[in-house]
Amino acid sequence: MREIKSFVRRQRRLTPRLEKALAFGWPKFGIEMADEKLNLDKIFGRHADKILEIGFGHGDTLIPMAIANPDKDYLGIEVHEPGVAAVMLGMIENNLTNIRVIQNDAVKMIRDFIPDHTFSRIHIYFPDPWPKKKHHKRRIIQADFVEILRQKLGDKGIIHCATDWEDYAKQMMTVLSANPGLKNIIDENQFADNKTVQLRANTKFEKRGTKLGHGVWDLLFLSTE
Repeated sequence: MREIKSFVRRQRRLTPRLEKALAFGWPKFGIEMADEKLNLDKIFGRHADKILEIGFGHGDTLIPMAIANPDKDYLGIEVHEPGVAAVMLGMIENNLTNIRVIQNDAVKMIRDFIPDHTFSRIHIYFPDPWPKKKHHKRRIIQADFVEILRQKLGDKGIIHCATDWEDYAKQMMTVLSANPGLKNIIDENQFADNKTVQLRANTKFEKRGTKLGHGVWDLLFLSTE
């Protein structure tokens, strides 16, 4: 059976500045896939907390987190080349060395190439909401994938999701709450509040949505197994 994808590849031309950043940055910070599971300590050259961001867009949250936490290592997975190039540019401009990037399907990469118990945190911010009901099966937050993510968390690891689609937020809450190895950090069926305590940087996409009156829902779940 054809595997259902949670994304559609969009081909967009890079600006000369982004092309230069990608050409310079990818050999240093991009991960080329092999036939074996990744050894992230070896790739980063040290043993440190590893944090995963799935679908980092243009790095609006990934870059600020890496700047604020130089003692932690960040793995970003994104399928769209302009976003990958933007993160390379951000790394170069901020002299960052604690980010590595995979440009590929996150579900496949995490399932097949990431060892269990690797990450202290996994972030999925504003994934494609696939708003039409007939497309809900394409949403990345599904029970099977959440269980894969849980297996990749270390002891007391955290999954942090955010969306500006209320319907998707409710689905996320249902799916995450149903996993017996995860516990809502806030309380049962309760969302986190990124305004009271900043849990992550605000993205350009989020700021634009907020100006239009969109709500934003954050979810924090702790691995208990």
